[in-house]
Amino acid sequence: MTSTLAAPRSPYARTPHKRGVNWEKWGWIYMRVSGIVLVVLIFGHLFVNLMVGEGVSALNFAFVAGKLANPFWQWWDVAMLWLALIHGGNGMRTLVNDYATTRVGRGILKSAILAAVVILIVLGTLVVFTFDPCPAGAPTDLLPTFCQAL
Repeated sequence: MTSTLAAPRSPYARTPHKRGVNWEKWGWIYMRVSGIVLVVLIFGHLFVNLMVGEGVSALNFAFVAGKLANPFWQWWDVAMLWLALIHGGNGMRTLVNDYATTRVGRGILKSAILAAVVILIVLGTLVVFTFDPCPAGAPTDLLPTFCQAL
């Protein structure tokens, strides 16, 4: 009794020994390492915001302004932002590679994912490092109460 198996549905041709950098392997390693680091960063973020001090009732604009005035928390938030966006973008890239059936479709979807990740990283990083709760020259009636003493 002989049976044959149908060829697997795969968008890529299999080559036995490909020269160069194995991007899939490094993407796989990045997902594992960034996932572990993200767990630490996220639980640290949640602990400081929800458990330390007055807890959830203390979360307001002044709390965020005070936190973003500290370079340690700026870098903490930027590391969390970068790792999470790249981690999510890499996961979406993997889904596109698995489920998009045409080469053009994969290219368009992966380009859209890359553009979204880059734009969000740039905007998020700018917000964290240029955040000023008390901008000079702003009308005093629009400023938070802790800025009016300036």
